[in-house]
Amino acid sequence: MNNIHGKITLQKVPLFRLLLSIIVGIVAQYHFDVQLNYCLVAAVMALIMLFSFQFIPFNKKIHLKPIQGFAFITFFISIGAILCFQKNMIHHKEWIGNYYKEGMPVMVTIQEPLVERDKSFKALAKAEAVLVNSEWLPTKGNLLLYFIKDEQLPNIKYGSQLIVSNPLLNIENANNPGGFNYREYCVFQHIYYQSFLKQGSYKVLNTLNTTFIGSLIINLRVAILSILRKNISDKDELSVAEALLIGYRDDLDKNLVQAYNNTGVIHIIIISGLRMGMIYGLLIFLFRPFKNKNWLPYVKPIVILIVLWGFCLIAGAAPSATRSTVMFSFILLGESINRRTNIYNNLCLSALIILLINPFSLWDAGFQLSYAAVLSIILFYKHIHQCTYFKNKLLAFVWSLSAVTIAAQILTLPLILFHFHQLPTLFLFTNVLAVPFSCFILYVELLLIFFSPIPFLANLLGSFTGWLLGIMNLYITNVNNLPFSVWQNIQVDLLQVLFLYGFIVGWSAWLLLKNNRWFVGGLFSFFLFIVDNTIDIINKSKQRKLIVYNISKHSAIDIIDGSNYQFIGDGLLSQEDFLTNFHLKPSRVLSRVTESETLNNISVSQNIIQSNHKTILILNQSINQFPIPNNRLKFDAIIITHNANVSIKDLTALFDCKEYVFDASSAFYKINNWKKEGKEANVRIYAVAENGAFEMEL
Repeated sequence: MNNIHGKITLQKVPLFRLLLSIIVGIVAQYHFDVQLNYCLVAAVMALIMLFSFQFIPFNKKIHLKPIQGFAFITFFISIGAILCFQKNMIHHKEWIGNYYKEGMPVMVTIQEPLVERDKSFKALAKAEAVLVNSEWLPTKGNLLLYFIKDEQLPNIKYGSQLIVSNPLLNIENANNPGGFNYREYCVFQHIYYQSFLKQGSYKVLNTLNTTFIGSLIINLRVAILSILRKNISDKDELSVAEALLIGYRDDLDKNLVQAYNNTGVIHIIIISGLRMGMIYGLLIFLFRPFKNKNWLPYVKPIVILIVLWGFCLIAGAAPSATRSTVMFSFILLGESINRRTNIYNNLCLSALIILLINPFSLWDAGFQLSYAAVLSIILFYKHIHQCTYFKNKLLAFVWSLSAVTIAAQILTLPLILFHFHQLPTLFLFTNVLAVPFSCFILYVELLLIFFSPIPFLANLLGSFTGWLLGIMNLYITNVNNLPFSVWQNIQVDLLQVLFLYGFIVGWSAWLLLKNNRWFVGGLFSFFLFIVDNTIDIINKSKQRKLIVYNISKHSAIDIIDGSNYQFIGDGLLSQEDFLTNFHLKPSRVLSRVTESETLNNISVSQNIIQSNHKTILILNQSINQFPIPNNRLKFDAIIITHNANVSIKDLTALFDCKEYVFDASSAFYKINNWKKEGKEANVRIYAVAENGAFEMEL
């Protein structure tokens, strides 16, 4: 692999091949569940082959070089698979799922302070033991606990140990088309169960199970949050201050987060490489006056490493914070030993360490975007920055920030389209102003924490911080309100992402190396992207289907005809941006549809949906509202919503229906009654709340 600069080759980046092999092993094991024995055998055989090469004459080694390379790749693929297998909690003998049965008491330890929600307090807990046949058996695995709000706040804190008697429930997805895989996300965090608790369903023990480091981190986070909450009054300004400083995002308003995401500056309110770069830059600046001191080469790296990792831990050791800290640590260590390290090897090594700690980070969008952005900046920033020169220092600074932003977008663009299905069209405009402004705010927040023992200065700095955050929030929300601020509803699948990367690599290499073969390769990749995208658009233009979504306590139905859809359901959903963006929008993006008042091939009238092949009835009221027909009306499906006062027995007497669908707007007891009646009547039934979204071709 020739590098764009003509200097870096695969031989000079040996960690790239190692990292790629590890990644292949992780992906293969996770998706195909390769048995551990096979992985171990492959690793041992590859190791024997590599060892045997030491005894082969040199003149024969040259001809057997491909076999040696194959053994090397096989060994590290096996290591990746073994690592993924071992890190997957369900493969451990003590995994809670191997012991727990409904009704068994479970001993847990609270891993964080309670987080207040609208109707409950949430906490992450670690399973310690399960009571099986009067014996406490040790277990592993995490679970989410929700303490229902009542008159008394639970006396529970970090390290508290509880006996939970309420049933532990599996974490399930809503299973709406294109929806977020929440269950998989939780599994990657080793979270397998959840439980909703009220007084009497748990017992708080007198014991505490804490660690010194854990307690220190929790206490520091609580102290910092207390200082911010005491001195910043506005809710939105406070929530962004908490996220900006230590990555605490539980207080963030969902619509405000969406505004930051739409304008391309979401990295400001997460602990990312940008934040760690700010801290690193500040520390370098503070040590500048001591550049002639003899002790500087020894003290400086130690202090910076302690501060960076301390900041990472206070931020909860979030994956984004850990990635950035690892990277800056390697840069710092390389400078400290006066050795210009290969930045590509540093990048590969930091990614390798993250995957060794948690191989499931590979599926984290933040992990993918972070490394794509850093690599993109390394490859393209210099060339973009040199395109224009400004004598004016302010303009030069603005152009430098713009060049960084443009460079970062090149390799992250396919991933942004794939994960978020949108493109912030004003990302350059917002980043140029918001990034330095947020940097200044971060430094002011640090001053606020430092001077917090002095009430007058703390109040002054708190007010100033709130004022600055108010300006930034206003700027972001105003940009977000512009009709052209974001290009939404972009559907790109994994294959198309690969085609886009082929195009980017080909044309970038052509522009820098002036080799026409790269131009042809990039153009061919883009042609394949267009063809695949066009085929998908043509296929979607022929679709006719109905979707009943799984949204708790809500009725939501999309009727899709080609590239258009009509919505039938609760009007409240149109006012709830979070519910729409989380449940409905992914499905509509996947189907490539836009809302329309009329459909060409499907009619909707008086709760009856009719196409050339199917007829569906929507029931949301008493059956007495319907006139009794002379003959049984025939329907392909009847959708029952909003606790309709009906019985399946009466419905089967009135209608000839193949399938009854109960959406998520009805109470569980009503759905359970309908299910029993449906079984007695020997008709097909489908409960959306249990089975996920219902789809029917029309």
